[in-house]
Amino acid sequence: MLARFAFSFALFLPAGAVADDGEQKRPPNVVVIMADDLGYGDVSCYGATALETPHIDALADRGQRFTSGYCSASTCTPTRFSLLTGMYAFRQKGTGIAPPNAASLIQPETVTVADLLKQANYETAVVGKWHLGLGERGAGPDWNGDLKPGPLEIGFDHAFLLPTTNDRVPQVYVQDRRVLNLDPADPLWVGAKKPSPEHPTGITHRDELKMDWSHGHNGTIHNGISRIGFYTGGHAARFRDEDLADRWVAESVAFMETHQQESPDDPFFLFFSSHDLHVPRMPHERFQGATSLGFRGDSIVQLDWCVGELTAALERLSLTEETLVVFCSDNGPVLDDGYKDGAVEQIGDHQAAGPYRGGKYSVFEGGVRTPFITCWPGTIAPGVSEAVVCTIDLPASLAALAGVEIPAGACPDSVNVAPALRGEPGATGREELVVQNNGSAFALRQGRWKLHRHDGKRTQNLVVETKLAATPVPRLALFDLETDPRETNNLIEERPEIANQMAERLEAYLSGGRTQR
Repeated sequence: MLARFAFSFALFLPAGAVADDGEQKRPPNVVVIMADDLGYGDVSCYGATALETPHIDALADRGQRFTSGYCSASTCTPTRFSLLTGMYAFRQKGTGIAPPNAASLIQPETVTVADLLKQANYETAVVGKWHLGLGERGAGPDWNGDLKPGPLEIGFDHAFLLPTTNDRVPQVYVQDRRVLNLDPADPLWVGAKKPSPEHPTGITHRDELKMDWSHGHNGTIHNGISRIGFYTGGHAARFRDEDLADRWVAESVAFMETHQQESPDDPFFLFFSSHDLHVPRMPHERFQGATSLGFRGDSIVQLDWCVGELTAALERLSLTEETLVVFCSDNGPVLDDGYKDGAVEQIGDHQAAGPYRGGKYSVFEGGVRTPFITCWPGTIAPGVSEAVVCTIDLPASLAALAGVEIPAGACPDSVNVAPALRGEPGATGREELVVQNNGSAFALRQGRWKLHRHDGKRTQNLVVETKLAATPVPRLALFDLETDPRETNNLIEERPEIANQMAERLEAYLSGGRTQR
């Protein structure tokens, strides 16, 4: 892989990144914290008043808070795919929400952000939710053997994972390539069909549930919660939902501490892939009841605690001014996403998507415009930015900060927005952006204009606002975000020339004929 890359620190490091003796400083450590299902209005620095997020707010106070920060999709798997590969997920088949036994969606030959950073001597780690599949195409995960290809085959030195997502089976940790603490005498089996007539599920054993399901999540029961899919065995390897955040923080802090002990002269990259506040929302007992919003709100407070623990570790290791922290979310908010956890009943006046319409599963702004913060004390001046930036831009932007040249054809849709991430005066971010839902709806933003395109029958039952609702939508719709940020006034008949031009450009992207690099 080394032959595919070249790098020159002097070209890309921020102005002033030169030591007194004239030597070029090393590039920064990078910690990317990705929340799960966190909406634009879910944290206090973006306007939430029903709860407080002091540690996330502290990042914003010390860095750049973006008002046009996006994820590339309104569901988790495609956003995470694009963050790592710098490629729109719609360019590869099978990148919708991954089922439990999905094979690896990112093949070893694909250049990732971790690959790029390793060429600048970064040590790389991913901790938390994966949900990008494991194992060979056509085979999928070997739960009782080596789970590869996986993160270690696409540029990560270390991995400590929830292999799928926690409303899907199995509830086990994967450390590097193996299920942690798996007893060979109790092998793990994962499948899409009920393994036996007597297998307990959320339908047949509903009285055993400590959190009831509302739709869909009624397969295998673990820890009093039924999930999507079925599994047996692996009992010694199973975790308790309430302990996820604590364990991931502990693993992340241990990675940073060990790195500083063993390789203090080299930078590191940590992708902290949180599961908060995805369903099933089951925060640790010490956070339960912390807000008036039920377990969804309590999970936001738990997420904020995670941010505080990670930034405190950086401070303790004297790494605060040597580390770029990026805080983002994989998509917008949803209330009832399959469990009866009080999110709908206890929402009150809280506006999870802030001033925007829509949420998870939609291409309205509420589904894809989320909190996005960059913090690098001593390098990034505090401020608020209107620049358009997206999680898909991290590969090109971090490569630029590290002085790495991206090989031809790699990361085709990732734009170098490093000047905007650093808060440089006049930095404008990207000029246009394509976003998607799980693959049946798309939108193109160009400045003030945004064009929606809805394909297939499913989009006629689009999930809008933050509740499940059947809402008919036209195939094409045009909105002016400057005058209509809630996207309520379709201007396609009033401005057909703009709509037609944008529809042609969007089609060029979707047909594979246009990239952004």
